[in-house]
Amino acid sequence: MATELETEATTEQVWNVLADGWSYATWVVGASRIRAVDEKWPAQGSRIHHSVGVWPLVLSDHTRSVSVHEGRELRLEARALPFGSASITLRLHPLTTGCRIEMIEHALTPPANLVPDSVQHVLVHPRNRESLRRLAFLAERSASPE
Repeated sequence: MATELETEATTEQVWNVLADGWSYATWVVGASRIRAVDEKWPAQGSRIHHSVGVWPLVLSDHTRSVSVHEGRELRLEARALPFGSASITLRLHPLTTGCRIEMIEHALTPPANLVPDSVQHVLVHPRNRESLRRLAFLAERSASPE
């Protein structure tokens, strides 16, 4: 199951935020800071080096781009060891005015991947909904005259 949000921002505007690895801590709920972004982000295999949590309980790990269909879809593997890793797919669907953003997240490692996908979705939906709300806000703001 996916978490979805419609925005007035175009797919291009949303993609521009996704392609800016330095913005991830601004819209990804739980990310506390970005330590480094590979120069080729979001190319397949490139990484965002991030920290999650609140000081002093901060974990440093990375998110890797698994596949890219520029302007349409970004598949990621997000890690926060020792808690595990997750597969995250972000898809952009153009609308007459704006776009629909779809986010699908599945745990890849135990113990979370032992939980049925439908239960995982219920558990991550509030966080993913807020992440999409923040992503849409950044994309919409990029279209506004300052």
